[in-house]
Amino acid sequence: MAELGRKTVEEFRQAKKNPVILVLENIRSAYNVGSVFRTSDAFLAEAIYIIGYSARPPHKEIKKTALGAEETVTWKYFKTTAEAIAELRQEGYQVYAAEQAEGSYKLNAIEIEPEEKIAVVFGNEVTGVEQSTIALCDGCIEIPQMGMKHSLNIATAAGVVLWEMVRFRV
Repeated sequence: MAELGRKTVEEFRQAKKNPVILVLENIRSAYNVGSVFRTSDAFLAEAIYIIGYSARPPHKEIKKTALGAEETVTWKYFKTTAEAIAELRQEGYQVYAAEQAEGSYKLNAIEIEPEEKIAVVFGNEVTGVEQSTIALCDGCIEIPQMGMKHSLNIATAAGVVLWEMVRFRV
């Protein structure tokens, strides 16, 4: 493990985080939530905001896919996404929805400043990000897709978006 350069829990907590917060809006699957925790740990995301009926730690299915990341990644629960976005705005975050929408920004074309604070809302596996939430955001980010299907599992989408948000900071 030492040659992999893995951080201890304490080293992780002390590490400078990337100013990216993932907002999970009414995610049905606790396994998806756990996977987002694991990916957030891998890329040193600032935090995860958990909304509505999304599962939150401690939870058996989160633990199974997070593999301990639920103990390292900072998270906070909000009853509504509007409450979370209000706090994000107070903290100086730009807020985007990960959603296919008219006028959305292509993920591969976004330019982010190194210290820019970004929050990305990921929606329900079936219905996506709520329209009322999209109205509160600075815009939508769309992952370009070339196949027959034009949707990704939320955990996969979060991984793709998070990597794009941090890759130039590595």
